[in-house]
Amino acid sequence: MAFWLAKERNGQDSDFIQRFDPRFWTVDFPRPMLASVVSTGPDALRVECEFHHHDALAGLIWWSEDTLDHPLLAYRTLRDYAHAELRFRWRSAGLIPLDEVHGPTLTIEGRDAAGAPRSWFVRLWNYAIGTPEDARIVLPFSALADGWAADGAPVHPADIDRMFVSLAPPGYDPASHARLPARANGWVELSEMRCDGQDAMLEIGDVLVPHHGTGMCTAYDDSYNQTPERLVRAMRGLGYAARFVHYVGMSHHYRLEWVDGALEANAAGELAAPAVNWHRSLFAACERAGFEPMVSVSVELLAQDCPPGWMQRAPDGAPALTGWEPPSTLLSPCVPEARAFLRATAQAFMALVAETDLPLRLQLGEPWWWVNPDGAICLYDSAARAAFSDAAAPITDMRAPLSELQQAVLDQAGEALAALAEGIQDALRAAMPREIEVWLLLFTPTILDPAMPGLRRANLPGGFAHPRFDGLQLEDYDWLTAGGEGRRTAAYAFMDEQLGYPPNRQEYLAGFVRYAADAPAFWRAIDAGLAEAERRGTVRSYVWALPQVARDGYTRIPTPEDEMQAFDDVLYPLALGRDAAVSPEFRTTIAATASGHERRNTQWADARLSFEVGPGIRSEEERHTLLAFFRARRGAARGFRIADPFDCSSRAMVGMPTPFDQLIGTGDGSRTRFALVKRYGDGAEAQERRITRPRAPTVRVAVGIEETSDFTLEDGGWIVLATPPVAGEEVRAGFAFDVPVRFASDRLDISGAAFAAGEAPSVPLVEIREAV
Repeated sequence: MAFWLAKERNGQDSDFIQRFDPRFWTVDFPRPMLASVVSTGPDALRVECEFHHHDALAGLIWWSEDTLDHPLLAYRTLRDYAHAELRFRWRSAGLIPLDEVHGPTLTIEGRDAAGAPRSWFVRLWNYAIGTPEDARIVLPFSALADGWAADGAPVHPADIDRMFVSLAPPGYDPASHARLPARANGWVELSEMRCDGQDAMLEIGDVLVPHHGTGMCTAYDDSYNQTPERLVRAMRGLGYAARFVHYVGMSHHYRLEWVDGALEANAAGELAAPAVNWHRSLFAACERAGFEPMVSVSVELLAQDCPPGWMQRAPDGAPALTGWEPPSTLLSPCVPEARAFLRATAQAFMALVAETDLPLRLQLGEPWWWVNPDGAICLYDSAARAAFSDAAAPITDMRAPLSELQQAVLDQAGEALAALAEGIQDALRAAMPREIEVWLLLFTPTILDPAMPGLRRANLPGGFAHPRFDGLQLEDYDWLTAGGEGRRTAAYAFMDEQLGYPPNRQEYLAGFVRYAADAPAFWRAIDAGLAEAERRGTVRSYVWALPQVARDGYTRIPTPEDEMQAFDDVLYPLALGRDAAVSPEFRTTIAATASGHERRNTQWADARLSFEVGPGIRSEEERHTLLAFFRARRGAARGFRIADPFDCSSRAMVGMPTPFDQLIGTGDGSRTRFALVKRYGDGAEAQERRITRPRAPTVRVAVGIEETSDFTLEDGGWIVLATPPVAGEEVRAGFAFDVPVRFASDRLDISGAAFAAGEAPSVPLVEIREAV
C-alpha cells in the first residue's frame, strides 16, 4: 500500500467553515486541574472545569494557525481579524461571573502595528448585554480595547496568533497556590456563535482518502484539549476503518481527591466531570459517524497522582517509573485498592459506551510488571512481598542468572497478573447490560527481551492464553523502527505457540514516531509493518497514533495492487534464443546553456529494462504456449518473471553466486532486515540496483567473514537474520535473480503467413518497478 507524508494541500479538495467553528476551539490548563471542550451543535460548545487550587485557571482557545489537524484537513491560517465580528450567547455556572474581578477575559496575543509582540486583555463584560452568567456578547475586533473599562490600548486586529477566554473558580487568586476549601466544578456554554464581517469564512481541507482498512489509535492524554468531533472528522477524512482504539490515558480521566495534604486519584475510580463530558461526546459522535471505539484501560497512572501504596516497587523500595516526563508508574496487581480502581475505571467507561448502541469493547493495555533501567524488577511492594516475593532472594537484575526460587517468584507474579486481567473482565461481564469483548494488548520487545529471558514468566502467564480473553493485540514498535525483523518474526511464532489465539482473534498496532525528525524513516517502517501484518493473516491493524499522523502528514493510500494481485510469480515459459534483445534505459534531462555547455539531471536512480523476446518463438508449439501465457496474464495487466540471459547473478553478470558477492548492509546491534541489492561500478559512483525477485535456492548470506544459514528470505528480496549483527559487522549476499516484467501492450500481433515465412513476431516486455 502506498503512503505519503503530506506537508500541505496542493490541489486537494477544500470547503469553507464559519470562522470560530465550535469544533476547532481548544482548552488548556495547568495540572492538577482538569478541563475539556466539546461541540454541542453547529454553533455551540461547552467547557467543563474541575479546580483544586486558588490559582487554577483554564483557557478556551482559538488559534489562527491550525497545528493540530492533518495538513490535508487543516483550516487556512489567517491572522487578520480586522472588520470581523464574533457574537455568541454566554451561560456559565461555578465560575467567576462576567462582572467580577478576574472574571472571564479575552486575552489576545499577536503583534502591534509596528510588529512588536503584544498582548491585550479584553474584559468580556464590557461587550455584554444581560446578566453576569447569561449574556449576549459582541466582539468587533476593529473596535476592541483592553482595560477594566475598555479604556486601555486599542487592539491591533491585523496580526493575531491566538486568543483565549480565561475561566477561573470563585476565590481565584493568582498569587496563591493554596487549596480551595473544596473541589470546584464549573462550566460555560457558548451558543448561537456567529462570525460576521470581513473573512467570516475560512477555507478548510475536505479530503476523503479512499478507505484502506487500517484502524486508528487515539488517546485522551494526547487530545484532551480538542473536541471529539475534530478527531472523528480526521479519522473519516483520512480513510481509517470504523473500528479504532481509544486509550483513556494515564493522567487526565480520573477525579482527584485530597489525602493527607496531597492530591491522589480517587480510590473509587470515579471519573472527573471534564472526562465524562468529553467521552460522552466522543461516543455519541462515533455513533453518528459509524465509528466503533475499543476503549483501552491500562495499569499505568501518572506517578504524582498515584497513591504510594498502589505502586509497583523495586527491591530497594524505589517506585516503578517510566521514562515519560512527568513519569508515570505501574499499579501493583497485588494491591486490592489498585485492582478495585482499575475495575471501577473500566466499568465507568464501558457504562458511557453503553449509553449508545455501540458495541462494547475494552482493551486491557500492557498489563505487566515493570523493570527499571538497572534491571531490577518491580514486584516488591508490600502486598506483593506478602503474597510471594519473600520466598527468595530479591531479583535485582533480570539479566543475571535466576535461581529456582526466583523463577518460582516470577511464576507467581505472572499468576497475579493474569488474575488482575481476569478480574477486570469478569467484573465487566457481570456489570454490563449486553455482551462485551475484552482484548489484551502486549508489548513484545519488553516481554520477550532476549537479555531478560526470565521476564516472560512474570509478564506472559498461562492465564493470558486463548480462549480466556476475546482477542490478542501485539505491538512491537521498538523492533519495527529499528529493523529488528528477526526478533519480530520469532516473537509472533512464540506468541502463537504460548497463547494460541487464532489469526482471526489477533490484531496489530504499528507505531509510533515520537520525534518529527524520524518521520521519513519510521513511517516507511510502520507502513511496511502494517502490510506485513496483513500478509501474516492478522485480522486488523491500527496506527499509533493520531497526533503523530497529523503532525507528520502520514497519508495511507490504497493502490490497485491492494485490491488485485498484479503479479504472477511464474517464469516466462519460453527460451529467449540468441536473437532476443535486452535494452537497459535511464531517463536523463539535458539542458544546453547559451555557451553550449550542458546541464544533465538523472531522473531514474536505476535503469529500466526492455526485452524483445519474439525472435525466440521457433515452432507452432511455442507460438501456442506464448498465446496461452499472454491471455493468462490478461495482456499487460499482470506481471511475471523473466530470466535475463545477460545479467542474472550477483557475481559479475552470470557467475555462480557466493555468499560474499554483494554488500547489503552493516550491523548496528539491532537491525536484522536487509534488502538484496546489486551494485555496478565501484565506490561512491556505483549504481545500486534493488533485487526483488531472487531465486530462493541460490541465495547465500555471510555475516562478517562467516557464511550463515540462519536467515529467512521474505517476499520482495528481503533477508531477515535470526540474530542481529553487531555494530559495524558487514552483511553480504550472493544470489541469482529474475526480472519482474509485463507485456508492453494489451495487444499481441502474430501473423500465420509471416510466421510460416520465418518472420519472428514482435513480443516486447518492460520491467516493472516493484514497491518495496
